[in-house]
Amino acid sequence: MIQSDLQEYLISIRRYLHQYPELSLQEFETTKFIQKQLQDTGIHVRKTSLKTGVFAQLQGKSPGPTIALRADIDALPIEEQTGLSYASKVKGVMHACGHDFHTAALIGAAYLLKKNQNKLKGNIRFIFQPAEEIGGGAEQVIDDGQLEGVEAIIGLHNKPELPVGTIGLKAGPVMASVDRFRITVKGKGSHAAIPQNGKDPILASSQMVTALHSIVSRNISPLESAVVSVTRITGGTTWNVIPGEVTLEGTTRTFNDRIREEIKGSVQTIVENTVRAYSGEAIIDWFPGPPPVINDTETIETIYQAAQQQGLNTVDPEPTMGGEDFAFYQQQIPGAFVFFGTNGNEDWHHPAFTIDESSLIKASYFLYESALSLLQGFQLKQDKKRELNNEPEWK
Repeated sequence: MIQSDLQEYLISIRRYLHQYPELSLQEFETTKFIQKQLQDTGIHVRKTSLKTGVFAQLQGKSPGPTIALRADIDALPIEEQTGLSYASKVKGVMHACGHDFHTAALIGAAYLLKKNQNKLKGNIRFIFQPAEEIGGGAEQVIDDGQLEGVEAIIGLHNKPELPVGTIGLKAGPVMASVDRFRITVKGKGSHAAIPQNGKDPILASSQMVTALHSIVSRNISPLESAVVSVTRITGGTTWNVIPGEVTLEGTTRTFNDRIREEIKGSVQTIVENTVRAYSGEAIIDWFPGPPPVINDTETIETIYQAAQQQGLNTVDPEPTMGGEDFAFYQQQIPGAFVFFGTNGNEDWHHPAFTIDESSLIKASYFLYESALSLLQGFQLKQDKKRELNNEPEWK
């Protein structure tokens, strides 16, 4: 398959996936489709206990390390507003974060690696991960044993504001930790005309919101990056009754695990002291999400060389307070998560989100070249270690 044919093939894959998006943990048809593409290419699909997601492995010509390439496959509960001829055919569901792009690019990389299998000194593990959008998919993949034996992992995410041919590579923190909280404020309901007979949870909640939003400005060093956002308030049923209960929900974000715990402690202190002042009670439910995405320096340096050889324009991307469960893989093994330019018109999760499809072939070649570079790098390190210790070849 020549390059132009491969590009058309990848575009057709991406458009098919775009028309038939599936929500997290419901990616059944997507799973079948990916499996078929890999099997048609001659790539072995690994066994899994998971109901969705695809895991495969390509054995190299000679023994060596195993490198993983990861894409996410789930869509979002968003009604598409792009007007594209291949827009989503599933009402209220859309690939508004570009996971169809990621999946097609990884299928392209799998094709290229299979075509050049004789060049591989080691193995490639392909991870098509379910349920990234709800934050639990990566942990399920790890628990399923799909990371066993893997030395390093690469993932990419489209970046609408970067032009095609540009890639964001950065060592250290690039995406934030994600925690969600729900605060149930309990008071005592009363008639709005006689508030002295009740314990107003709306008043207590209002004071709480103001105090919570002061955590970053007054409790966290200005040299650190953090976000605390209250995003939802529910309480009451009518205009002349003070309710007995109000619920607040929100999220906290940071790049630092120590700050992450400090914020959680500050939320606890503010909530407890505020409800005490208003003679109420409160229950805090904390839902920890992914840790920060922190790129391994050596892995980034290796794939930087691959990007340069491919002729990509490399930039130092600004870290984002968005989160990614790719971080769970990085807690297990060295990993690099990079931003790939797609010259989009809207940002992630927008109903009019689109990408420039000419970036697909470039993303596939980037994953292909990066995998080769990582394998070569691990092989060189192993050769040096073997020479020093008089050990046998990689086994």
